[in-house]
Amino acid sequence: MTNEGKIKILKDIIRDLHAGGDIEILKKHFAALVHDVSGAEIGAMEQQLIDEGLPEEEVRKLCDLHVKVFEESLDAQPAPETVPGHPLHTLAEENKAVARIVAEARDVLDRLRTASGPDSLAGGKERLSELLDDLAQIEKHYLKKENQLFPRLEDKGIRGPSKVMWAVHDDIRAHLKDFRRALDLDNTELIVQNGRWVIQEIGDMVAKEEKILFPMAIEALDASDWAKVKKGEEEIGYAWIAPAPAWAPAVPGPAAPAAAPGREAGTIDLDRGVLSAEQIDLLLTRLPVDITFVDEHDTVAYYSATPDRIFPRSAGVIGRKVQNCHPSKSLEIVERILRAFRSGARSSAEFWIESGDKFLYIRYLALRDGAGAYRGALEVTQDVTAIRALHGERRLLDWDRSVENGDI
Repeated sequence: MTNEGKIKILKDIIRDLHAGGDIEILKKHFAALVHDVSGAEIGAMEQQLIDEGLPEEEVRKLCDLHVKVFEESLDAQPAPETVPGHPLHTLAEENKAVARIVAEARDVLDRLRTASGPDSLAGGKERLSELLDDLAQIEKHYLKKENQLFPRLEDKGIRGPSKVMWAVHDDIRAHLKDFRRALDLDNTELIVQNGRWVIQEIGDMVAKEEKILFPMAIEALDASDWAKVKKGEEEIGYAWIAPAPAWAPAVPGPAAPAAAPGREAGTIDLDRGVLSAEQIDLLLTRLPVDITFVDEHDTVAYYSATPDRIFPRSAGVIGRKVQNCHPSKSLEIVERILRAFRSGARSSAEFWIESGDKFLYIRYLALRDGAGAYRGALEVTQDVTAIRALHGERRLLDWDRSVENGDI
């Protein structure tokens, strides 16, 4: 049977699921018609369903169900073969680590549910708190998918599966916070309920990555794509594992630009001065703020790779539509801001949030040229915690005394 034939059968089965069909009956229907199906084919099916009008939210709701329908076939599929240092090998190693944490957390929750005596309860909750701190590293794993892998799949026209997964990432993030709140409240029933829920979600996501996302990515992406995925890996970092060894596919690098006659390569005439490309890069990356520039076509064109970025970015976002860099729940607000900027109704939007012990000030600024034409938007994020705590005065002439006193 051709791939298209299998995908048509898969879509029919999912439509039956959507209409309330019985999972066990549909499993038998699937087994009778299609004996093997790959993760790439399931990804293609999801994409076609979305393209044909099934809302992403519905595909997301059906995701767990249709994986159950196809689980036996997926379990029979071999894992993609990669070498150490390849981005998929790194993600797979991180999955092995998180699977161990999830397994221990499940055991502790099971013991906590039947524990008796204050010492036993306290010990279980303390260990869960430690495991939850460890699980926080999953953010790096998800950011690498969202900022590095998903953009490359989008370039190949594969948007649906990544959008569905990103929405589940956000659910997991929210449910990890619920788990932490339950621990802080010292409510055993809530701890068990919220803990079991979120570790099940995390475990299910590992399965979906291994059986659907990774095979689909291996099939869709070429060596040049994987080089781009690898490039931003160091910026985001690694979850639970040591930094991956160096790896690079055999793809030619870009040719170096030729210098213009009579001037040093990289020198640029600016409105008020002349700087080299190196100087501009140093200037932008040493500002005490994080900036991201989106051009007039809503494409992410630049971000400042500051040493201590507040919100992680990676090279995978460059060239990506800004709408694809936000989860579905915030997309409408992003669109409204951009429309207001483009129409001239607004020139800025400001927000402030508390993140842990930090107070963050976030500004979106419309950029217009000398004729007033909209040329894009700038996001500026600043940690203003220390600024809010300032009082009194420290004048320029006080600087020497501050150094002597060890204040700065």
